Amino acid sequence: MKALVLRQHGDVSELDLVDDYPVPTAEPGYAVVRVTATSFNYHDIFTVHGMPGITIPTPVIIGLDAVGELHELPADAGDWALGDRVLIHPINSEGKLLGEVVDGGMAQYVKVEVGQLIRIPDAVTDVQAASLPIAYGTAHRMIVGKGAVSAGDKVLVLGASGGVGTASVLLAKSLGAYVVAAVGDDAKRQAVLDLGADEVFNYREIGILDYVKQHHGKPSRFSSEPGMDVIVNFTGGDTWAPTLRAASLGGRILVCGATAGFDPVEDLRYIWTFELKIVGSNGFDTEDFVALLDAVAEGRIDPVVDSVVPLEQAVESLERLERREFIGKLVVDPWAGAAQ
Repeated sequence: MKALVLRQHGDVSELDLVDDYPVPTAEPGYAVVRVTATSFNYHDIFTVHGMPGITIPTPVIIGLDAVGELHELPADAGDWALGDRVLIHPINSEGKLLGEVVDGGMAQYVKVEVGQLIRIPDAVTDVQAASLPIAYGTAHRMIVGKGAVSAGDKVLVLGASGGVGTASVLLAKSLGAYVVAAVGDDAKRQAVLDLGADEVFNYREIGILDYVKQHHGKPSRFSSEPGMDVIVNFTGGDTWAPTLRAASLGGRILVCGATAGFDPVEDLRYIWTFELKIVGSNGFDTEDFVALLDAVAEGRIDPVVDSVVPLEQAVESLERLERREFIGKLVVDPWAGAAQ
């Protein structure tokens, strides 16, 4: 089968696209899925480059998000049947992450635990479903699951053009929030407005705090009116200090990652003076995926897809992800152009 294989840590361009990787076979507790769509996340960049403290067994097929059709089943598959359309929960019962320490979705077939299978409603396309697991699951747990966003809240989303960012915009709007989106490229401004964001600004042209002060007022320790009620910050790094200063009195800061740095400078005085709530959110649950699939099926949200490419162009897509030259999700069809 075709597969995108990581043989050693290094540059994204060094990933190996092969045509003859062994097709997995079912065994007790494990099913084989014929992958019809898979998508990239920034975590794939970390996997390829290598992460301190995490041992990646190589060779390994990358790709955390995957959907497809059941191709081979074990005897203990329960009510599942061949051909059923499924979304794969990215984490198995041992806590192992798909596409990191076990073979992932960037291939024509993948073997997963039966317990990782989640049924896809008929009204949801494979491409829509493949956009959901990591990015939308993470955003759903953070935006909806933590109960930190309510109708009428002013919500600032940093990194609003990526997978988690676009998901956060859509989910916050679905809750009735007023959404301000920060992007790093003027070319992305209109696309994010089209998603439903009420305001969009380029943080490379005007700083986060300066924008908030000019458009929503300088936060005051005597009033909750100026500043932002909620700030979604999964970048960290040099965005953290201005985030603390841009939150309103009693504001909530939602954190689910640190793509720009996990050890930022922090002024604790802003946390107690403005009675800020720092809300951490880690990962996702099956309930998040089911809720998202239902929302897509009912037309309440539609995942943002930048492009769908064949496996032969997957490395190019991952390089675009690394350069942040995309909006939404970068999806791969492992069977595009191949004999079905």
